[in-house]
Amino acid sequence: MLLAIASSLALSAVALPAFATNWWNPTPTVTIGSTSLNVKNFGAMGNGVADDTAAFQAAITALPSTGGTIVVPAGTYMINALKGINLRSHTRLSLDAAAYLDAIPNSSDRYWVVKAWNVNNVEIAGGNVVGERTQHQGTVGQWGYGINISGATTVYVHDISISNSWGDGILVGATGSGATAVLSTGVTLNNVKSSNNRRQGLTIAPVTQVYVVNSSFTGSKGISPQAGIDIEPQTQGTVQQVRLEATTISNNVGNGLEVHNNVSDLTLNNVTAENNQGYGVYTGGPVNVTITNSNLSQNYLFGVDIASTTNTVQLVGNTIEWNGDAWFYAHNESIFTEGWVPRDITIASTTANVTQSNNTISPMK
Repeated sequence: MLLAIASSLALSAVALPAFATNWWNPTPTVTIGSTSLNVKNFGAMGNGVADDTAAFQAAITALPSTGGTIVVPAGTYMINALKGINLRSHTRLSLDAAAYLDAIPNSSDRYWVVKAWNVNNVEIAGGNVVGERTQHQGTVGQWGYGINISGATTVYVHDISISNSWGDGILVGATGSGATAVLSTGVTLNNVKSSNNRRQGLTIAPVTQVYVVNSSFTGSKGISPQAGIDIEPQTQGTVQQVRLEATTISNNVGNGLEVHNNVSDLTLNNVTAENNQGYGVYTGGPVNVTITNSNLSQNYLFGVDIASTTNTVQLVGNTIEWNGDAWFYAHNESIFTEGWVPRDITIASTTANVTQSNNTISPMK
């Protein structure tokens, strides 16, 4: 019965493991210039009415070649996301906790409020980035981003909230494709809260070394895949070395985490995936996935679905219980009812090298 429910969700995805080398650091060193400029000195109003896009860009342009810090005081800054705030190398965008970058409503299928393309040593810290999904003037597209990081090296995003994007809260990926793709490398997301985005909280496209820690990706809903995190390089390039740690992916209409092909070396450690209407974690073809010390429970489908050609997975020391909840909700049964069939972990016969140890799963009658 639960197997039938699980197979009915047409979502593709994948989850991955970790490398032995400790390449990750929650507070990485970023080389930022010494100059500091306040956006209000360049005409930014922060009154929730005026278009402040040009003022932000003027402040960034005024930095010397060595970069520096752009200070954003408390206020609501309206941003034309069709232009976006385009960051330079060696630059920090430092927002007060009560600073909001709000996208001006538009009808485009693609936009970004903050953009870091083909740059290095960039820090985005504090404040809030708010999309315009509730006021969007069009009906098509799914590529409206709060923060878009592409082809960038050494990027540190922390202590920030992103919400209400027409597409994804954050995209980390590449510019170009195939042999010409420039992958983002060395991206750290620490204490990032991404919620109520239309497509998903975080998309990871072609990259090398992305560390997500102390963060949450919740409430994705509106257009598929509606995942908390989606690792989807597709044919643009590859994803290598992603680590998710002390992070919550919950209350999403799709999967908590889904991962596609061309992904290798993914680790989940101390990750919580709860109350997602898809799988807690779905893997559809990655290589080398390690899931440890995580709580993948109370999801509508299986807690973990290892599918397709996924190769080499370790599930160690996790709590994976009370999943398969769609059937129980549909029949007005408590989700904590002991079942008659497995409901927590499913492994396709097409996968290889899957090992399990010391996991807690739901009891059965």
